[in-house]
Amino acid sequence: MGDSITEGWMNNHADFFNGKSYINRGIGGQTTPQMLVRFRPDVINLKPAVVVILAGTNDIAGNTGPSTLEMIMDNLISMSELAKANKIKVVLSSVLPVFDYPWKSGLQPADKIIALNVMIKNYADKNRIVYLDYFSSMVDERNGLKKEFSGDGVHPNIAGYKIMEPLAEEAIKKTLR
Repeated sequence: MGDSITEGWMNNHADFFNGKSYINRGIGGQTTPQMLVRFRPDVINLKPAVVVILAGTNDIAGNTGPSTLEMIMDNLISMSELAKANKIKVVLSSVLPVFDYPWKSGLQPADKIIALNVMIKNYADKNRIVYLDYFSSMVDERNGLKKEFSGDGVHPNIAGYKIMEPLAEEAIKKTLR
């Protein structure tokens, strides 16, 4: 469940999904309130064993207006609680590193992403939810996405998805244990 980073996984490396019961529910540009609205049809109604949620970067970019980190976190918590109430296990992903958004330059998102990831991890730890840390494996010295993993500094390329894939698979396995 996510935004263009999730959606792009199918476009850039669909092989990851072949032969697995994974369903990609990414929609480009979406923010957490938009994902929360579609959480019932795109997750709950499909009755998965696990949902992996990757969200928050578009909120920081202001795609649907200003958002505080607390607002983003509230939406992530609501999605997690909805999943748990419907007997769906949750994996909460870190937001990928971004030094600057090409479509909205100058927002200095790196420190906000780091702070949001701390909030996500703390919530996950407190609520016995698996925290999927993509950030640590993909961050460069500027707290942005490593050049070899992205063409635009926000969206992973095939090399980026190949870093994310074993991390996601391990988080799903851990959640199902």
